[in-house]
Amino acid sequence: MNRPIRLGLILLLSLCGPALQAAQVQYYPLPAGAGPHDVAPAADGRVWYSAQRQGALGRLDPQSGATEQVPLGPGSAPHGVIVDDQGAAWVTDSGLNAIVRVDGSSLAIDVFPLPPSAAQANLNTAAFDPQGRLWFTGQNGFYGRLDPASGQIEVWPAPLGRGPYGITATADGSVWYASLAGNHIARIDPLSGAATVIQPPTEDQGARRIWGDSHGHLWISEWNSGQVSRYAPEAHSWHSWKLPGHAPRAYSVYVDERDQVWLTDFAANAIVHFDPVRERFQSYPSDRPNANVRQMLGRPGEVWGAESGTDRLVVIRY
Repeated sequence: MNRPIRLGLILLLSLCGPALQAAQVQYYPLPAGAGPHDVAPAADGRVWYSAQRQGALGRLDPQSGATEQVPLGPGSAPHGVIVDDQGAAWVTDSGLNAIVRVDGSSLAIDVFPLPPSAAQANLNTAAFDPQGRLWFTGQNGFYGRLDPASGQIEVWPAPLGRGPYGITATADGSVWYASLAGNHIARIDPLSGAATVIQPPTEDQGARRIWGDSHGHLWISEWNSGQVSRYAPEAHSWHSWKLPGHAPRAYSVYVDERDQVWLTDFAANAIVHFDPVRERFQSYPSDRPNANVRQMLGRPGEVWGAESGTDRLVVIRY
């Protein structure tokens, strides 16, 4: 049985004043060779992860450190995973070129193949909109929508071709994706499916992942520029901050329930917390080299990442 690794407390500035607030970093070993790419904590306390190199979907019990993995089929290469309000996990599987649902109780698998028009889409990430529809990206130039109730899938070619990667849905029903190769973000009309491109002020920034906050702002991690950027759709305004250190590489971004921003920096081998009010960064370097956390997700009081380079999950509890 894999056992969690506990580290000491790390102190960071409180959001409410000069007092200090404690944050704990903890690591959970996974089966060797899993290559976890994305992670998704569930309401029941367990945590799903995509075991990309083993063609499986895994689930961790943080209480015991025990893991179980569900093979997704020959050729599977799961990339993203998110959890619906029924506890089922939904996977964007680039190897199968399909969306895969894994039941949270029975672990039964349902596969929703993409249409022939989107062959080899290179599926990346997914997000649910307020109506419960699953939106997803394919880095080879596609984005699409799956209706879980009917199983119907619709796919559209991205307006500027290759690049759609991160995706998020906001409270007002808007859906946005970030185009890594295309160096832009785009808003998807949830009714027509049409995408409108928005060009960031920084050229060749490498917009990789995107997340919305409670104010309707979009936060974007920029791989090439090493920045985190905030876009305000109503004002059509941008604000960018460079991550600390030499030549940062901002991979993922996640906004927690307090509107605090979390990123991963491959160059610093660290998870980075950004306080938008104070405009301050706090870095949490991994205790092992080449951690390569590619995605973050959380639940109140916790932010999770998958260390794809060390076959571990990491959580920061604040």
